[in-house]
Amino acid sequence: MDMTDLRPSLELRGIRKDFGSFSALGNVDLQVRQGEMLVFLGPSGCGKTTLLRIIAGLESQTAGSVTQNGRDISWLPPEQRDYGIVFQSYALFPNLTVAENVAYGLVNRRAQRAQIQARVAQLLTMIGLPAAAKKYPAQLSGGQQQRIALARALATAPKLLLLDEPLSALDAIERVRLRKEIRSLQQQLGVTTIMVTHDQEEALNMADRIVVMDQGAIEQIGTPQEIYEYPASTFVAGFVGKANVIEAVALGGHVFECGHGLRLVSSAGGDYRAGSAVRLYVRPEDRVTEDLCDSTPNQVVGVAGRIEFLGGICLVECALAELGQTPLTIQFSLNQMYDLNITPGVRIRFALRADRIRVFPQ
Repeated sequence: MDMTDLRPSLELRGIRKDFGSFSALGNVDLQVRQGEMLVFLGPSGCGKTTLLRIIAGLESQTAGSVTQNGRDISWLPPEQRDYGIVFQSYALFPNLTVAENVAYGLVNRRAQRAQIQARVAQLLTMIGLPAAAKKYPAQLSGGQQQRIALARALATAPKLLLLDEPLSALDAIERVRLRKEIRSLQQQLGVTTIMVTHDQEEALNMADRIVVMDQGAIEQIGTPQEIYEYPASTFVAGFVGKANVIEAVALGGHVFECGHGLRLVSSAGGDYRAGSAVRLYVRPEDRVTEDLCDSTPNQVVGVAGRIEFLGGICLVECALAELGQTPLTIQFSLNQMYDLNITPGVRIRFALRADRIRVFPQ
């Protein structure tokens, strides 16, 4: 392998951004790999869009450096950086046809007319809209407009593609369809891509790696599965996916006492000193109802309360006597709901999986 292939496509070092006395980003370090789809995930105001805008040169950092393919671009204006960008609002030119919108960057670079026409035709075919060249943006649906915005961003064959919440203005069905198409196109082209989103399902579905951000800092970087299964902090555990949070006290030896006499074993957490106050995080799906025997750890009996119907799965609030007013939300497939006859008021015996209980200090 050519060793230059191992060099990061983009590298951020010590990126800080202050707005007056408010620190939007604090000392962010990040390496983006060649050809990967990297997703910035976090709540509103966490700094993810500010970081993307700094990479694009649309915002200036207070301190730190940005290097793209070995070239320092820290203070270059946007037009001297090698990227294409797609915004949430499509940002197409309403007075230009689809073909003219897609060709915009190539025209600015004074490419030859035949070359422009060939590239536009290639991209429109690639995004599934080969017959749309002469239409205007207003004649297209939101999803089609976003496809055109994507084609325009890719027209100049940039080394970096930036996506700023590109799907959030679309309806749910269109959003799912387009995220599959964007991911497929990104993999087909091998273009290094950074996407900003607050939608965790979108991030888990599309990313090679996820950068989880909160309050201007990176909480965790990892594959979708790593982020979901092995959260590095209480913020990540609570933000990505659903989780039950149980206040507990460590008894030593991976055993924890919760509420009034409920003892749970976790083989996934550290060995906390006896007396330490901790929080246990348990996802709704991390339970066992089948083949329970006396030796199965973490067995409980709950009474089914409110049931949230989500189609193929249901979330059931189970009241445990030991936990008082704090119900556990447990997930069942629709078939299991029928097989176990789960309705409000029914007693359910289940066990919480010891290998799935994450433990964090309070």
